[in-house]
Amino acid sequence: MLAFSMSLPATRIAVHDLDPWFVAFGRAVGAAALALCYLRLVRAPRPTRDQWRRLPVVALGVVVGFPLFTSLALTSQTSAHGAVVIAVLPAMTAVFAALRAHERPPLVFWLASGGGLIAVLGFLVTTGVVHGALTSADLFLLAAVVLCGLGYAEGGALARELGGARTICWALLLALPATLPITLVAVLREVPRASATGWAGFGYLTVVSMFLGFFAWYAGLAKGGIARVGQIQLAQPVLTLSWSALLLGEPVTAASIGAAVVVLGCVVLTQRTRQGLRVSFHQREGSLVAASARSGTRTPEA
Repeated sequence: MLAFSMSLPATRIAVHDLDPWFVAFGRAVGAAALALCYLRLVRAPRPTRDQWRRLPVVALGVVVGFPLFTSLALTSQTSAHGAVVIAVLPAMTAVFAALRAHERPPLVFWLASGGGLIAVLGFLVTTGVVHGALTSADLFLLAAVVLCGLGYAEGGALARELGGARTICWALLLALPATLPITLVAVLREVPRASATGWAGFGYLTVVSMFLGFFAWYAGLAKGGIARVGQIQLAQPVLTLSWSALLLGEPVTAASIGAAVVVLGCVVLTQRTRQGLRVSFHQREGSLVAASARSGTRTPEA
């Protein structure tokens, strides 16, 4: 989440000098080169047929969809404005976790998640980030959120089998037949020229946002539950605004402190719901073992 919190400011910096199509797909090509080196280094086995069928969903969401639509949106909007719509991402991830990964969080989880979302949106509204009517940039950001939530959920579920690193690496290589030609077309149409700051933003997106960040993110989603761990992103908009202020000079008020406290409280509550589920599971398991012992029957394997 810390790695991804700088993605919007870095994108804003990169598209200031570079074509948004080059930024979106060029970083995927660069990350694919790193992925190939990693897979060869660890001698990773190839995915199974079922895993190959699921990897395109990951590639569509996080390799193609989110980078493309955020790059298009941030050519005309600030990264602070982008943080408004990105605040919906944890809820979208939880929805897709229920649909794709068959997770069933309890009602308390959904209430805490909704409370965190309302706190973030309320903070962004009161600080004056939200203004005006819905624009094409907002629609691009909404599309980015939907596709990213899908990619997070599918990737988190797949990482239970492949691991976080191999999931994003195979997704990057799978998308290469699409990302490489588009990058070449973007280069031929306009030779990339940027300042050192612009290239630094592009480099961050390639190495961290598109590659290394997913090593930890998918591993965390796989181990801790997609819906639950995904709620940690509720703190991301506040961090994104902080980076926007530091790197881009975009205004952020002191109200972020109060919002951060509320958001972190909601995040803690979403984490505690899983602990309750775990206790309930072991209690049920213990009851089943005890009942089986009394009846002289064996319990099935968990």
